[in-house]
Amino acid sequence: MVFLHGLMGSLSNWRRIIKELESEFEILAYDQRGHGKSFRPPTGYAPMDYAKDLIELLDDLKWKEVFLVGHSMGGRNAIQAAALVPHRIKKLVIEDISPRGDEKGLQKIQFLLSQVPVPFPSREAARTYLFGPFEKEVLKGDSHAHVLAQFFYSNIITDETGRADWRFYKEGILESARMGREVDLWPTYEALSMPILIIRGEHSKDLTREEAQKMLQKQPRAQLVEVKGAGHWVHFDRPKEFIQAIADFFKSS
Repeated sequence: MVFLHGLMGSLSNWRRIIKELESEFEILAYDQRGHGKSFRPPTGYAPMDYAKDLIELLDDLKWKEVFLVGHSMGGRNAIQAAALVPHRIKKLVIEDISPRGDEKGLQKIQFLLSQVPVPFPSREAARTYLFGPFEKEVLKGDSHAHVLAQFFYSNIITDETGRADWRFYKEGILESARMGREVDLWPTYEALSMPILIIRGEHSKDLTREEAQKMLQKQPRAQLVEVKGAGHWVHFDRPKEFIQAIADFFKSS
């Protein structure tokens, strides 16, 4: 089983999920390029680039077939990988993302990153800002403001001098956001041949109910689970329900 995290995420985002599944599955989670501790090329952040990275990893591990799970940006990357090597993806889970690029989503990411004045003199200074002005003023009115502030704070690390900056490669993140929205993955998604599970959070703004229904209509091998009480980060908001959904899907014939 392979897990692909979302934009600005890392392999650690899946820790709780992996813990519940590792007794039954051999699992791979990793920092995708430009994220976490992974390499940071100056360019190359389209879904195709991420997909080729995954295929190289599968080759190195000599894994012939896998169950593939992708959240948000990772979901788009998973769609692209599944199209490149359909014979190696037994089943595909797309968590809360559409094949459609969203210009408003790109603008939001650009805006939020511009509002964080990195580097900070210390991680404590970053914490003070992110859980203070950032959460209360920049994210004012967002129902997930505190979760977003926590997510941003988890992406702050210190160097040997104590200075705090992003864990990820900011330019790579911005290019990922741009390229993920410029590439139309609808034809790619519609041509997929493996069973597909779409997981949507009930309160998600990233995958609307209408868009999820369109994904069902366009892909006869797809099924949909909507998780009550969850937003965009379904596996974080409702981990038990998320684990049950993917476990049932992978074990079904």
